[in-house]
Amino acid sequence: MTLQAFLVLAAALFSVGLYGALSQQSIVMLMMGLELMVNGLVVAGGAFWFYLAPGSADGQVLVLVAVTVMALEMAMGFAVATALFRARDVDVTDDASELKG
Repeated sequence: MTLQAFLVLAAALFSVGLYGALSQQSIVMLMMGLELMVNGLVVAGGAFWFYLAPGSADGQVLVLVAVTVMALEMAMGFAVATALFRARDVDVTDDASELKG
């Protein structure tokens, strides 16, 4: 694949994630949209790294670390969303915004 194909894939992932994050009210769907946006950035970063320095494995290690951090972040986010739902029966962002103060 060429760099342009990877960048088109990254732009598509980011665009779908942006649409999902801006159009959904469910906390879980919002988190999934944010995850897609970050995945688009990781794909673009990994592609640039691969085409700029194809001999080194630094880009692969960076992508692996980023995916691991994203998995931990999503696990913690889902834990908070589950705790919010169990405590207050809140599953949309409008209701969750009342909890900040």
